[in-house]
Amino acid sequence: MAKLTPLSKTLVTLLVLGGVGTAVYKNRDKLSQLAPEADHQKSAVPPRAELPSDPSLAAPAAAAPGCADKPEVRFYHWAWNAQMGLIYATGGKQAAEGSLMCKNGVNLKLIREDNTDQMASLMATFAEGLKKGEANPTQGAHFVAIMGDGSAPFLKGLNDRLRKLGPDYVAQVVGSAGYSRGEDKFMGPAAWKQNPQAARGGLVAGVLRDGDWNIALKWLGDNGIANNPDETTYDPDALNWVNASDYIDAAQKYVSDFCTELKNVKTGKKEKHCVNAVVTWTPGDVTVAEKKGGLVSIVSTKEYRSQMPNVIIGSKKWMAANRKLVTGMLEATFDAGDILKKDEDALRKAAALSALVYNEKDGAYWFKYFRVVNQADKKGQQVELGGSAVNNLADNQQLFGMVPGSTNIFAATYTVFAEIVKSQYPKLMPAYYPVGDILDTSFVKELAGGAQKASAAQADLATFTGERVKQVVSRRAWDIKFASGSNKFLPEAQTGLRAMFKDLVVASGTVVEVHGHTDNVGSVDKNQKLSESRAFAVKKWLEEQSSANFPEGRVKVFAHGSAEPLEANDTAEGRAKNRRVEIVLGLSQ
Repeated sequence: MAKLTPLSKTLVTLLVLGGVGTAVYKNRDKLSQLAPEADHQKSAVPPRAELPSDPSLAAPAAAAPGCADKPEVRFYHWAWNAQMGLIYATGGKQAAEGSLMCKNGVNLKLIREDNTDQMASLMATFAEGLKKGEANPTQGAHFVAIMGDGSAPFLKGLNDRLRKLGPDYVAQVVGSAGYSRGEDKFMGPAAWKQNPQAARGGLVAGVLRDGDWNIALKWLGDNGIANNPDETTYDPDALNWVNASDYIDAAQKYVSDFCTELKNVKTGKKEKHCVNAVVTWTPGDVTVAEKKGGLVSIVSTKEYRSQMPNVIIGSKKWMAANRKLVTGMLEATFDAGDILKKDEDALRKAAALSALVYNEKDGAYWFKYFRVVNQADKKGQQVELGGSAVNNLADNQQLFGMVPGSTNIFAATYTVFAEIVKSQYPKLMPAYYPVGDILDTSFVKELAGGAQKASAAQADLATFTGERVKQVVSRRAWDIKFASGSNKFLPEAQTGLRAMFKDLVVASGTVVEVHGHTDNVGSVDKNQKLSESRAFAVKKWLEEQSSANFPEGRVKVFAHGSAEPLEANDTAEGRAKNRRVEIVLGLSQ
């Protein structure tokens, strides 16, 4: 199935290879050193989705290579709808006659690989071939593609090994074929969506330290809810976990009413607890909905729309010597992205080709779940399933912060989720490489005709109507330091502002409400005006940092003065907590 290999296995393997960290994304296994393996149901393939027959979605026969006279370029990937533009550009498993890849002189070969351990080994094998003097090694991977929010630990482990060959042999991110835009999600009871605090004491099935675990962890942080990283215990004040071997197993644990004995950290006694939530992705979410139902999408990459860009990773040394092939591959992929955004027939063809390339399901399945689908689950409750997007050149310029008004979204995603892994498992990943060490935007810049030159008008940017939040995703207080009685930021406020900025950039599909609060020192009228001016100062600062990510209508301001204290105002500590900026994220519809 798509993206099956567990993170934890990747962590262990890459540590052995010479790295400290590894990927936090859709390929993973259990990490028994961190916590004992919980008993779990055997993984099972979800039932085939009943979809209408459509001849245009039938998988085509494998086409003969169209540019076999060119050097073969091998690209290893998961089964993931975000890569549909890459597949359409290739025309099948290998660059086909008349394909965009062949037109750009790239004999690209697409090879499905669900195991990130193997992806890392393939890239290492390729680098070793280069080290031996081979100009275009016949073994290993020229490129791999993973999720952006897992790239920091993946590249930490891989590049720790590759640096032993020399600084030019490391792997670097050079572009993006698409995004997860809804398929990766945290599913739970509707009551949790209505009141996030109700999730305390919940038991979630999922692959620990993986990309969907990332979604839940961000949601917890934004709502001030503790995470229990020890799957052998139960904390009634935190969100608790049952480790799954893969995303199918996570869904099956919920469907099969899986229960386990856990030690209560408050009482010290063993208690029986049953899974009542899941982190998974398509088709795991489809399995939950069709086989049992009762869960909704608490939050997904629809709201956190910048969290999971597909990132294309290649060998720095080989790419430097073969710039034309790299730019040709990227140009073909981006041009295909433009086509699929506008042409429904082309999208159907790309879905059919996806079934061929992945050797998985059929074109109807990939087509149906390319966009977010709202359908009734087994209990008749409406639930959102699926959702991806393809990227063009303008999307890449926005992703890497290469046009006026944009910011480096990839850098924010890379850092935010690297810090989550580092904070939860500091012994496994105590550090990671700076973005500048693992990112090369020169190929995208070359295609754009130079940095900040091409228009970003065609980029897929979120738009907002200016309406208030109707469906709250998260609520979080930020300690932003202001000068006494003023809306001027103190120097130490920059740390909090930058952290808040990156957090909100990742959640770029949400409306942002800035709520200003003060303590009770001074008059009620003065405090009301002060809270408003401070909230407006935060709004202005965000919009100045990136007008593309904080466009007209996204950020709204609300002033509460001293009317809603968190603590009593009779102590200095209480007053300090009451002087705050609260950020509410949500959807306006």
